Amino acid sequence: MSSQQRESEYETVPQLLARNVHRFGDKPAYRIKELGIWQSWTWAESAAEIDSMALGLVELGLNVGDHVAIIGRNHPVLYCAMVAVQCAGGVPVPLYKDSVAEEMAFVLEHCNARFAFAEDQEQVDKVMEVADQLPALECMVFVDPRGLRKYGRDKLRDYRDLQTAGRDNRDTVAAELENRLQAQNADTTCVMLYTSGTTGRPKGVVLSNRNVIEASRLSAEFDGLQQSDSVLAYLPMAWVGDFVFSIGQAYYTGFCVNCPESADTMQADLREIGPSYFFAPPRYFEGLLTTVQIRMEDASRFKRWLFNHFMDNARKVGPALLDGESVGLFDRLTYALGNVLVIGPLKNTLGMSRVRLGYTAGEAIGPEIFDFYRALGINLKQLYGQTEATVFVTMQPDGEVRADTVGVPAPGVEIRIDENDHVYYRSPGSFVEYYKNPESTADTKDSDGWVATGDAGFIEEESGHLRIIDRAKDVGKTASGDLFAPKYVENKLKFYPDILEAVVFGSDREHCTAFINIDLAAVGNWAERNNVAYASYQELAGHPKVAEIIAGHVAAVNGSLADDDRLSGCQIHRFLILHKELDPDDGEITRTRKVRRRVVEERYDVLLTALYDDSETVHVETEVTYEDGRKGSISADITLHNAETISVESPAEDVETAA
Repeated sequence: MSSQQRESEYETVPQLLARNVHRFGDKPAYRIKELGIWQSWTWAESAAEIDSMALGLVELGLNVGDHVAIIGRNHPVLYCAMVAVQCAGGVPVPLYKDSVAEEMAFVLEHCNARFAFAEDQEQVDKVMEVADQLPALECMVFVDPRGLRKYGRDKLRDYRDLQTAGRDNRDTVAAELENRLQAQNADTTCVMLYTSGTTGRPKGVVLSNRNVIEASRLSAEFDGLQQSDSVLAYLPMAWVGDFVFSIGQAYYTGFCVNCPESADTMQADLREIGPSYFFAPPRYFEGLLTTVQIRMEDASRFKRWLFNHFMDNARKVGPALLDGESVGLFDRLTYALGNVLVIGPLKNTLGMSRVRLGYTAGEAIGPEIFDFYRALGINLKQLYGQTEATVFVTMQPDGEVRADTVGVPAPGVEIRIDENDHVYYRSPGSFVEYYKNPESTADTKDSDGWVATGDAGFIEEESGHLRIIDRAKDVGKTASGDLFAPKYVENKLKFYPDILEAVVFGSDREHCTAFINIDLAAVGNWAERNNVAYASYQELAGHPKVAEIIAGHVAAVNGSLADDDRLSGCQIHRFLILHKELDPDDGEITRTRKVRRRVVEERYDVLLTALYDDSETVHVETEVTYEDGRKGSISADITLHNAETISVESPAEDVETAA
């Protein structure tokens, strides 16, 4: 019997857990740093924790099909809780830990969660705040008892007590637990994950064991993942990527999942662990590069020369070495010396000395940023995926890694493009349904299994690579009939370290305009080096010299757009720098940092109007939400700026300033 045939015998995550105990029982399954010390859980130890937790859930009254919320940071206990819920016949529903109480209330009420695992007092308090809206919720199981000693115990339970109850009642509930495990198969629901809700209320995406295991198997085999690999689990547990990497692929391959001590120590913990497999959104890689650039600007002249000299060689040689291409002896020796003096120490500082496979997804990443990491010898690749696809729609094979495409169809995936450039796929990972939402399910997935991504794109004839233009609903026309693709332009703007976020407008309008958020770290460092005083984000964003810098970036983007026949009409004619960062607590972006375009357009209608009526300044008052949930308001006088554009009718003409 072949290895693939043997692996196909494992239809559920609990079955993979049992296999891993048999094969890798003494190997680490989880690590977590607590109080400055790394602690390991082997597969055998993890299975014992999961078993007692599952027994405790059955004893508590969990029924087959019940939904159980999981709220908190990346922690072995919460990962084990998700698998324990599956073992007991329930459906885990992870939530974003930084969600406000109202957001949690919607998900908990929508899925009728009877039980919830909460990391600590903060998460317990948020759920208790909306408890009157959750008549189905019977009990919360907490992990960290600090601050909860004086809380009533009628609806609260320590997870250790849950496990103790499970072990103490093993004789009465073990048979029921075993029956539930035996009844599960590939079609049993594995997890329910809620979409980010970019355009409306989040939808519950139901994924089966077949979805998760097949997507994990095919992607792991595509990249040669194995038990000796390790990953750092720091992204939200409610995000499909974390579930597939930290549960799906981890259980399929048996590799170790490492959890940082906190979000604040993540970078230091990354350096200590040195994972071989790493995923991060473009924003992370952009921020890391910004930090490197800031440090080099503050370095001595000799160090800057050394860095620039060897990085110039690395940008030419590094990607070629990764792709197995021929490199001249002199360039190879120079790269080797640079690796000793610059590249190696830099990779160690970034925590990527051992990374042999890195992925980024969610947004387009700038070519300069992409090339920087590949120049360091980090095999960074892009993928295109969705929650509804159990992550993988396209992947980039080794040797075919490019910054301007998202790769070829992932193993087992079919892709088609309709006459309107809308992208559809069909795959083993295609979701089962949207929970309690048959209308949206039918709108998204047809009877033949084709799923609408909601994105517009095309497949290159020669390479077979997919290129994404924008969200299909956002692609439109300007008043003059030119193609309008805001996300494409926004990503170009965000290539610059000074720009954290951008929102471009122009559909059915005479020309395009933009709202811009500056990156406080990058621009703040510039301000310190140039003796520009500021007391707040708002004051720095309104500084005339900052506006000059941003205007230069906008002009550069317009120049690149002018060279693109399809998108030359997307040049930005006017822009403003927002007085506050777009914030998920204010509903302006999602928890996964995706802009809620319609919300921003409505919330800042007075600013948008001013951009199109030739106003020079505009006064705005904005309601904001503080970290403790309190509401407040800020006001500002915002200056509006004209941008340099290039005439596409006569490219040779000098740059002109938009009226």
